[in-house]
Amino acid sequence: MDRQEFSRLRKILGRTQKQMAQLLATSLKAIHSYEQGWRTIPAHVERQMFFLMARKIKDPVLKKSCWRVTICPDKRRRACPAWEFKAGEACWFINGTMCDGTVHPNWQQKMDVCRTCQVFENLMAAIQKEDCSKEFAR
Repeated sequence: MDRQEFSRLRKILGRTQKQMAQLLATSLKAIHSYEQGWRTIPAHVERQMFFLMARKIKDPVLKKSCWRVTICPDKRRRACPAWEFKAGEACWFINGTMCDGTVHPNWQQKMDVCRTCQVFENLMAAIQKEDCSKEFAR
């Protein structure tokens, strides 16, 4: 996540920088630094931002489980934490998923796979739609 995306998501969420700092349990200075590009946005902050967006947007396509969208093989699905915790609509949020058949050692490598997946692409499209509707309302 880069500084522009962070700032855009904060605005879609309708939060000031101070409110975002409270919501993310970080300092206002950290939020300023993320939006100015002075600090790299940590993985846990990126995850939280996407989680909040997914909860805010009421798009039925976001409720589809990943195993249905990707037609995940039964053996892989049963070994996946998204299946175990019945969280297929938020598989991108859960570490240890094995969408491409492997468990990734860190968030960045996992997100490299997620960003090419239809489940996450649906979230990003819904965010874009939300952003456009807010722009149109201004």
